[in-house]
Amino acid sequence: MIKILFVCHGNICRSPMAEFIMKALVQEAGLGDKFRISSAATSTEEIGNPVYLPARRKLAEHGISCAGKTARQLVRGDYRSYDLIVGMDRANIRNMERICGGDPEGKLHLLLEYAGRSGEVADPWYTGDFEAAWRDILAGCTGLLDALVKG
Repeated sequence: MIKILFVCHGNICRSPMAEFIMKALVQEAGLGDKFRISSAATSTEEIGNPVYLPARRKLAEHGISCAGKTARQLVRGDYRSYDLIVGMDRANIRNMERICGGDPEGKLHLLLEYAGRSGEVADPWYTGDFEAAWRDILAGCTGLLDALVKG
């Protein structure tokens, strides 16, 4: 089983979008039983809150539900529990390294690495551009799934 954890600042926009987009892609590919996918925050400020309404709407536009998801914080033990921990931006990566105590096994990655380009998924909490976030996250998740399936 491949275990993936997506991470952003608050776990209410980008990382849950990535979690549920990836789950949909995995199901579409008939690989649902081969993956465990979740998401978390680097901060504590949104813990327990549901996915931000505009993010829920964007997922719903594409037939994807995130019902029941609430924000949780990344903890040190997640480093042992997951094969890949994927951040949305460089600030996330720095905070992930701090929380996890480094990255001795090379598990921490930026999502857009898998889209074949450098850069960060802009935070739609600040930009308001959930369509751009959707496109970036979909490209990253599609590339990640391809990389994992093709090995």
